[in-house]
Amino acid sequence: MKSACAKFPESRDELIEKIISGAQEIERLNEEIRLLRQVLFAPKSEKKRPFGESPQLNLFDIQEELPADGDEDEDQAEEIIVPAHTRRKKGRKPLPDNLPRIEVMHDIPAEDKICACGCELTRSGEDVSEKLEIIPAQIRVIRHIRPKYVCKSCEGVEDDGPTVKIAPSPAQIIPKGIATASLLAYILVAKFCDALPFYRQEKQFTRIGIDIPRQSMSNWAMKAAKACQDLFELLQEDVRGGPLINVDETPVQVLNEPGRSATQKSYMWMFRGGMPGKPIVIYKYYPTRSGDVPKLFLNDYQGVVQSDGYKGYDFLDNRIGILHVACWAHARRKFMDAKKGSGNKKPGSADKALAMIRPLYALEKKARADGLSPDEIYNMRQQHAKPIVAKFKRWLHKKNGVVPPKSLLGKAVAYCLNQWHRLENYIKDGNAGIDNNPAENAIRPFVLGRKNWLFSGTPDGAHASALLFSLIETAKANKLEPYSYLRYLFEKLPTTNKNNLRALLPTKLTPDNLILPDLVTGV
Repeated sequence: MKSACAKFPESRDELIEKIISGAQEIERLNEEIRLLRQVLFAPKSEKKRPFGESPQLNLFDIQEELPADGDEDEDQAEEIIVPAHTRRKKGRKPLPDNLPRIEVMHDIPAEDKICACGCELTRSGEDVSEKLEIIPAQIRVIRHIRPKYVCKSCEGVEDDGPTVKIAPSPAQIIPKGIATASLLAYILVAKFCDALPFYRQEKQFTRIGIDIPRQSMSNWAMKAAKACQDLFELLQEDVRGGPLINVDETPVQVLNEPGRSATQKSYMWMFRGGMPGKPIVIYKYYPTRSGDVPKLFLNDYQGVVQSDGYKGYDFLDNRIGILHVACWAHARRKFMDAKKGSGNKKPGSADKALAMIRPLYALEKKARADGLSPDEIYNMRQQHAKPIVAKFKRWLHKKNGVVPPKSLLGKAVAYCLNQWHRLENYIKDGNAGIDNNPAENAIRPFVLGRKNWLFSGTPDGAHASALLFSLIETAKANKLEPYSYLRYLFEKLPTTNKNNLRALLPTKLTPDNLILPDLVTGV
């Protein structure tokens, strides 16, 4: 008869190791379940919230709530003084002064203006209330009339000169089409700024009695993009002229791409750069996520490049003249996920990491509020941020190997250590940001639009979309109203010499430049 021990060939230590490993795996899966529930049902905001279920704000700062860890450094975190905020006055905002006003008088009858004593009442003031009225989109037809002139005396006489004289056709962004600059700008802003697909716009036009098929709108968008190609090339030159470029990418689906199935992922790449105060946003379509794309675009660029942790950007670490900076928002998000997945009502290690990252953002917020120059930001970071960053690094090394590597906290620690040579680089240059949020904010309009129109039909359509997104997002980044800019551009572009195209860039214009006279009234 076989011994009962034969059923359990593992040693005692192996059994203990299996039990511990199983417990860690169960806890890891529970973390993922709790995180998924947070993603599905909890508020999306990552702002600091009180521990526990009570929505009441904490009376004391989080630093005081954190438990005294055995691995806590003896040196205390440096106190960051953040300027007090100003409260906005409650109540409805006044309506803009630039809106036209129509005055409607509501007066009492003439007989009521006589007092009981027989004297006429004197006007002593007035009560004014303003209401907003809207006029739905109006469409009008502009008839271009060109009189023809002939000479009656020369009829039947052979002559080398023209028999009929007529004014030349006005230059249009789309020759021989019915779309004016204003209609084209309206349609493109609706799609690329307001995420309204062409088929929905087609229905809107139908409701007001106008037949504009979606195929026509698509063709107009392609022709407009082709007309703006030279302008786009100038933007690409200028985006590399500044001290910082933010990079990001997001998937896009293209249905009819040669050699690829309709379900294969392609990518829209985004590069945000340009001179300080004159940002430029460039979208580029590529069928691949290869690191060769940013390598080709950046070319011989020298300066700061900020990205997320995608391995396609690894080549930047070894390129001479480039300071590759990582994103602290991504690092912070890892610890936020660990906090959400922990299920602990009391603060733990993830909260401690967040508490050490928070002062770094407080410093950046104060620097923006004070309007510091890049040199001043560099000095501020060296003096105040560098010690906090060094302390956080020591804490990460102490946690590494102590927390289970497959847990959310273990993954957050590993991510920061793997990216550390890039994370700490932001303190080395005042032009760098603490995170890559400018890139994520710039690519978000494309992501929101993709949820509505889902895909591009062809690579040419994807390239055209990238160009038009670039113009609109650069205009927005320079505080230009997108419709006004595109209308101005489409009015001026057909008559602008190629050597003078730079004057039409969004970075060269102000809102005052975009005021165009009415085609009919001249006002």
